Amino acid sequence: MNPLPGGDGSRPAGPRRARSFLPLLRSTLVSAAATVGYYLLPFDKDLDRHTVVVLVLGLSALGVLLALQTVGIVRSPHPRLRAVEALTTAIPLFLLLFAATYFVYARQQGGQPFSEPLSRNDALYFTVTVFATVGFGDIAPVSQPARVLTTCQMVADLVLVGLVAKVLVGAVRMGVERQGSATAPKRPEP
Repeated sequence: MNPLPGGDGSRPAGPRRARSFLPLLRSTLVSAAATVGYYLLPFDKDLDRHTVVVLVLGLSALGVLLALQTVGIVRSPHPRLRAVEALTTAIPLFLLLFAATYFVYARQQGGQPFSEPLSRNDALYFTVTVFATVGFGDIAPVSQPARVLTTCQMVADLVLVGLVAKVLVGAVRMGVERQGSATAPKRPEP
């Protein structure tokens, strides 16, 4: 008698399928919590050196998160799913970090660094349009510091999309190869 359900020695598909959704659930929860935090946290500090340090530290923390996710992708039994989790966690955090920076800066300057005053929605909208390279033109940086900040986001966007995507694709490839070598039948040595 076979102790496993199904009678054929295979494991039931239900728990395996449920485990495969956990990474997507985690990234959804992290993104939702970060978005709620963005709208509820009091951004009452002025954009000064401290805020720039927080932005740099936030981007550094995001880099560490992506590095840890890359290691997790290589070791994961589901590397493609883990890569999706990494991207669906990192991109919203990245966008919210810049949106918060734009919001704080615009609030400090009385709305004059951009073509119109920025609410939290406007700051997030502007961040996403810059990230997507849509550039509708309805909100534009008009002061030199706002243009520098927007340029920094554009460069970071390129790094995030180009370099990070390449690293994650490489990690997926390594994870899939690792799985293939672990499941490949061993040939007897002559």
